[in-house]
Amino acid sequence: MTLFWGGLFVMLVASLEIQAAPPLPIPVTPLSVAPVVDGVLDEWGKEGWVEVVINPAVKDDPDHAVGPSKVQMKAGRAGERIYFAARWSDEQADVEYRPWKWVGKQYKRGKQRDDMFIVRFDMGGDYDSCMLSKKEYKVDLWQWSAGRSNLAGLAEDFTHIISTNPVENAAEYEHPEGGMVYIRKIRDEGELFYETVEAGKEKTEETLPGIKMVGAGSGSLIDVSAKGLWKDGFWNLELSRKLDTGHADDVKLTGLKEIKGAIAVFNKGFAEHKSVSDTLVFVF
Repeated sequence: MTLFWGGLFVMLVASLEIQAAPPLPIPVTPLSVAPVVDGVLDEWGKEGWVEVVINPAVKDDPDHAVGPSKVQMKAGRAGERIYFAARWSDEQADVEYRPWKWVGKQYKRGKQRDDMFIVRFDMGGDYDSCMLSKKEYKVDLWQWSAGRSNLAGLAEDFTHIISTNPVENAAEYEHPEGGMVYIRKIRDEGELFYETVEAGKEKTEETLPGIKMVGAGSGSLIDVSAKGLWKDGFWNLELSRKLDTGHADDVKLTGLKEIKGAIAVFNKGFAEHKSVSDTLVFVF
């Protein structure tokens, strides 16, 4: 079955019109002291930040809340772990995910989404920053969300498969030049640390949270430590993971000279209303 997810399809088509720039290098420098993953970026100092330009993924999107912007990034490694720091402008912290609101005589699910940040890494194939390039590739994707994963000090870990050959349970898109592109996002193995809340029929509060934490999680899904703090119109985020987790669904970051990837910023978390970078190259 062919699926057309509104703005997402427009996003993919629009991305074909953008000429890819040379990959922007992000040095992964040795760190004398491992940063504490707490969203406080003082340990990273004032020098060596790389300015990453991000642009709307959806062309001429009137509902886009990020727009053209810039993310300040640094990367480093200490011991057996890699660390990332990112800072970007956001007028307010959106930390609710589809809360329930009492309307009339019942609870109704809200449309609010939380802010999000994604890092993705080449995991094999012919990597491209465009998901509709007719190239076969796979990425390791770390997804931080301000109102969900941040509560646990984590980023969710996914594998993203892009293919011109049929992929089970993938979304299907007709390529404007003919043929099909299949895109599937797979959550890594393990137990999720939050779940959706179902509101009762009786009123208890005016609003109820849309999700609740249900434990620490487990497995490859919780490989990535992450913590974001919003202050004075900026999100400050730190992420960290073992260079080699030993899990088959994670990219191995040992023994590399460099690896391609990208970042994306979501304001209020709507999938099609995001700003994305061109290809980055993380240089060890």
